[in-house]
Amino acid sequence: MNWSEILAPVRNSDYFKDLWQKVRAEYASGKCFPPENQIFRALELTPFDEVKVVIIGQDPYHNDFQANGLCFSVSEEVSAPPSLKNIFTELKNDLGIVRTKTELDDWAKQGVLLLNTTLSVKAHVPNSHKDLGWGKFTDFVIREISDKKENVVFVLWGAFAQKKEELIDSSKHFIIKSAHPSPFSVYRGFYGSKPFSKINDYLASKKLGVILW
Repeated sequence: MNWSEILAPVRNSDYFKDLWQKVRAEYASGKCFPPENQIFRALELTPFDEVKVVIIGQDPYHNDFQANGLCFSVSEEVSAPPSLKNIFTELKNDLGIVRTKTELDDWAKQGVLLLNTTLSVKAHVPNSHKDLGWGKFTDFVIREISDKKENVVFVLWGAFAQKKEELIDSSKHFIIKSAHPSPFSVYRGFYGSKPFSKINDYLASKKLGVILW
């Protein structure tokens, strides 16, 4: 199956038409992120049939040139935000990999769905689009992956992402939970959680290709 088939019931619904009308109005009335043509980029880069890992974020970065449609990822022309720096620190400590590329499209193309639960934001106003209705759409995406696939790793960093655990069938998927990589919580259980090796160990145990982080 592909995303077009999976999302057909939603895209044809009155709910989604209303959501999209609100989103278009926000983009028309002022600067929003990511660029409008990148709102669904996470789904475009990671086809449904290729999803191996789902990393759940909250909403896009809200400063200029950062958001590019993938959670935690930023465009190469800006420096890594604190959460992404902390993710890279844990990657080095976990697997010895030193990563400098801040655009995570290579992860996405290997089956890592980098999904924010809200897919747009008003410039410089964090979480400003959380009430537009995106949550219903992204909850549907998470639930469909859980229902229609097996042996997917769901990565839930922080309390917000962990609320999505109720959408996931833990009997056929692997759930990784820890503190969020933000500077406020990184020392409360994110550092030392070794998510990257845990993901690859699980994928290898299911004879699925590991991720080249």
